[in-house]
Amino acid sequence: MKLISRYTFAALLLAAVAFDGSAQDQSSNSGVRRREARSERNAKAQTGVTDRMQNFYDADGSSIGDADVQWMRVIYRQIDLEKDKNAPLYFPEDPVDGQENMFRIIMRLMAENQIPAYEYLDGREIFTDQYKVKMRDVLDRFHILYTEGKGSTEKNPKFVIEESDVPSNEVLSYYVVERWEFDTRHNRMKTVVEAICPVLHRSGDFGGEAVKYPMFWVKFSDLRPYLAQQQIFISDDNNLPTCTYDDFFNLTMYEGDIYKTRNLRNRSMMQMYPDPDDMKRAQDSIQSRLDKFEEKLWVPDREEIIAAREARERMAAGDTTAVVTDDKAAKAERRKSARSTSRSKKKSTKVKETKIKTDNSSSAAKSVRRRKK
Repeated sequence: MKLISRYTFAALLLAAVAFDGSAQDQSSNSGVRRREARSERNAKAQTGVTDRMQNFYDADGSSIGDADVQWMRVIYRQIDLEKDKNAPLYFPEDPVDGQENMFRIIMRLMAENQIPAYEYLDGREIFTDQYKVKMRDVLDRFHILYTEGKGSTEKNPKFVIEESDVPSNEVLSYYVVERWEFDTRHNRMKTVVEAICPVLHRSGDFGGEAVKYPMFWVKFSDLRPYLAQQQIFISDDNNLPTCTYDDFFNLTMYEGDIYKTRNLRNRSMMQMYPDPDDMKRAQDSIQSRLDKFEEKLWVPDREEIIAAREARERMAAGDTTAVVTDDKAAKAERRKSARSTSRSKKKSTKVKETKIKTDNSSSAAKSVRRRKK
C-alpha cells in the first residue's frame, strides 16, 4: 500500500507540474495576443479612428437588408471642382491650419496603408482583394515622388510624400458612384455614395487640352471615419467650418453631371446620345425621374387636396401670393372635378332626353286622338 501511494503521489506531482507549465504557456500566449491587440488599438488611436468608430460607420445602413430595398438605380456622376458648389473639395490647395483638401487626405491615408484602393475599370467597379492596387504602382504610374516610410515592410508598405509633390492642383474632378434606393422599412428614398475616383487633369509637354486620367476607386465607407473629422466651410458668406466632408457627401451638397447609368449594355451617356443636346435632355430626364420617384408612390390625403383647391381658388380670385404647393394634390383635384363635371353632364343629358321623350309621346297621342275624332 505504501508503494502504491508513493507512485500515485509521483503521478499527481508530474500532472501538477505539466498543468502548471501549460497554464504558463497559455498565459504567455494570451499575453502576446493582448499585447498585439493593444498595439493595433494604439495604432488606430494614433490615426484618430477607433474600433468603435470604424464599426459605427461600417454598420451604418447595414441593418437594411436586400429584402427591404425594393428599387435601386446606380448613377455615375462627374463632379467638376471648378464649379462653386464643389469648391470645398478642392480648397485649400495646400494645408492651412490643419485643414487639407480631400485628395490630400486620400493620398495620406493610402501612403500610411490605412485604406485600400481598387483598380479603375471602365464600367466594372469590383471591390475585392483581386482588384486592389498597390500604392507603389500608383505612385510610379502617375510619376509622384516618394520615399520609403519608417517601419515599412513588404506586407505593410508605408511611404512618405512631400507636400509639394502631391498633385492636388491637377485633380480637378471626381467620379462618384451613387445608389438611389427606396427602403420599404423606412418608406423613404435614400442616396448612398458607394465609391469615389480622383481624376487627374494633365496637359502634354507642348500644352494643349488637358487629358483626364482616372486614378483609382476608393470605397466611401472606408473614407467616412476620416472624412468625418475634417471640418470645412462651404460658403463665401460664412468663413466658419460648419460641416465635414462626410456631411458634404451624405447630404448631397455637391453638384455633378450624370455621365453613365448602370445598364445591360454597359454603355455611357456619350455612347448612347452622341449629340450634346440629346444627351442633356436625357440627363435631365433621368434626374427628373429620380427626384419624382418617391412622390409618385404616395396618394395625397384629404387635407392636401383641400389646401390645393383653396390655393387655386385664391389664385383665380387674383391673389398672386397663393401657390399650389402639391402638384399631385392639384392633379388629383382636377381629375376629381373633371369626373364630377362629366357625371353632371351625363345626368343633365339623361334628364333632357327623358323630357323630350315624354313631350313627344304626349303630342303623338293627342294627334292620334284628333285624327280619330
